[in-house]
Amino acid sequence: MQLLIFAFSALAIWLIASPSPRSQRWGALFGLAGQPFWLLETWSAQQLGIFALSIFYTVAWARAVRTHWFGRT
Repeated sequence: MQLLIFAFSALAIWLIASPSPRSQRWGALFGLAGQPFWLLETWSAQQLGIFALSIFYTVAWARAVRTHWFGRT
């Protein structure tokens, strides 16, 4: 689980910070794809503060996917 969290999160941040709009687009998608792992891991560890933050990040990544993939803000 932690390996998946690391892989998706690191790749998402790397891509979203790229100057290339195409890379940013994929970064948003990888960020959103990694969120279920964050949510499951923090919930099972009873890390409620980080779980709440993960919910916020899920919404933020979804917003980025909507912006970069569907052209909406």
